[in-house]
Amino acid sequence: MEMVLSILVGLFFAVGIYLMLSKHVIRILLGIAIFGNAVNLLIFTAGRIERTAPPIIPHGLETIVGPVANPLPQALILTAIVISFSFFAFLLVLAYRAYQEIGTDDTDGMRVAEPKGEPLPPLGY
Repeated sequence: MEMVLSILVGLFFAVGIYLMLSKHVIRILLGIAIFGNAVNLLIFTAGRIERTAPPIIPHGLETIVGPVANPLPQALILTAIVISFSFFAFLLVLAYRAYQEIGTDDTDGMRVAEPKGEPLPPLGY
C-alpha cells in the first residue's frame, strides 16, 4: 500500500509542478492546490500506514499499552489542510481581482507596469 501511495505522491508532485509552470493563473492555482495535496499525502505516507488502535490511554493506566497509531502525522496534515485552504482562498481572490483589473489571466498579458512604448524587460536570464 505504501508503494502505491508513493507513486501517487510522485504523480501529484509532477502534475503540480507542470501546472505551476503554465502561463495561465488558473492553472497555476490548480497546480498549487495539487502540490499542497501531494505534500499532505507525503507526510501521511511517511508516518507509516498501519491498522492499529488510536493513541488513547485507557482509564487507570499512565502509559499506552500495545501498538498505537502515530498521532503526529495526522496532526500535521490537519494543520496543513487548514493552512493550504486559506492560502488557496487568498490566491483565488487575488487572481480574481487581477483578472477584473487587467482583463486577462495570461501572465504575459499582466505586464501593466511597463510603459507601452518601451521595450520589455528581459524575460529570462
